[in-house]
Amino acid sequence: MATEHTSALVVRKRLPVGHTVTVAVAPLFVLLLAASSRSPAAAAADSFPVLIEPTLVAGAQEKGAVCLDGTPPAYYFQKGFGTGSQSWIAFLQGGAWCSSNTTETCSQRKMTLYGSSKFMGPRTFDGILSDQQPLNPNFYNWNRAYVSYCDGASFSGDAEGEAEDGTKLYFRGLRIWEAVIAELMEKGMGTAKQALLGGCSAGGLSTLLHCDNFRAKFPREVSVKCLTDAGFFLDTKDLSGERIMESVFSGVVQLQNVSDVLPKDCLSKKDPTECFFPAELIKSISTPTFIVNSEYDSWQIQNVVAPVGSYPGGTWSNCRNNIQNCSSKQIDVLHGFRSKLIHDLKVAEGKRDWGLFIDSCFTHCQTQWNGTWHSPTSPRLGNKTIAEVVGDWYFGRREVKQIDCKYPCNPTCGS
Repeated sequence: MATEHTSALVVRKRLPVGHTVTVAVAPLFVLLLAASSRSPAAAAADSFPVLIEPTLVAGAQEKGAVCLDGTPPAYYFQKGFGTGSQSWIAFLQGGAWCSSNTTETCSQRKMTLYGSSKFMGPRTFDGILSDQQPLNPNFYNWNRAYVSYCDGASFSGDAEGEAEDGTKLYFRGLRIWEAVIAELMEKGMGTAKQALLGGCSAGGLSTLLHCDNFRAKFPREVSVKCLTDAGFFLDTKDLSGERIMESVFSGVVQLQNVSDVLPKDCLSKKDPTECFFPAELIKSISTPTFIVNSEYDSWQIQNVVAPVGSYPGGTWSNCRNNIQNCSSKQIDVLHGFRSKLIHDLKVAEGKRDWGLFIDSCFTHCQTQWNGTWHSPTSPRLGNKTIAEVVGDWYFGRREVKQIDCKYPCNPTCGS
């Protein structure tokens, strides 16, 4: 059973993205004293991150493994070192879906980095992909690959369509998945001693879709597990009674032909759209999986529970953007979302070797950012950060199935 927590001890304070501190001229001993008193995590956070260039998948176009616009897919890679040289993480990028039964949203998407490698520039690795031990204590020296998302269907489709301008749209997420993983296997992942497949948001959903397939690519003796972050999307009604995610996923399933990645046992009993939801996917996954999710996931509150147009006037505008602005009646609605999430997670609770970190923070995606993954201001359950808990689970140090109390009980969530 999951452990439900009441509180933790650390209060979070956020700094703006890109925050810098300017230091005036000071005596040398003052600077040395300040440096010696800083924590290793703070020192690592201030070091200049390495910019990593995208790697285009070789021979992808010949295999039809292409982005929406026909360009080759890409990933970002940092080589492991020391004791992590034979350990691998493949992390799948998120970014919603081509969600309409028409090709309109995909036509727009192909003109961005979510539909074309032409727009993919260099990036840094943070959170679970950081190479700084104080920021990423368990996986810092592993081989780390971040797979760019350019198909609009959680790496699962195999079809073609026509864009609004008459050009072809390629829905080849499944081929991209196979091509990228094949290249990583050739790069050294094929001889890994341990491996972890992860992803955030739409990439977290993709992790569930491909988890057992990833496991099957390795010998039985290799430790292979999966980690989904903010990928547990609910089939629930919005404020007007509409089932937004059902409509979104129906559009994805019909437009992009994703049936090949869906569990066969589910398809034998249910509609493919229903089988695309995590609540159904987890019933069929046999590979040990860890689920990180917020009980009050900010993206789902803004787009699934209270999307624009689902409420009169501006009655929910402030609440949906910041849970601290919600009235007691609005909080009760959000508690209902929490109850639905916990109910749908019962299957995962009962699975041996699975793990849960379900906090009450108003956030979306927590594993790929230093601030939420492992820092003095990170969310905590049982006084442990997500990084610590995931490490405990992956290496079998203890069973971890933790579900937070209701908002606003956890002071480590911050604002």
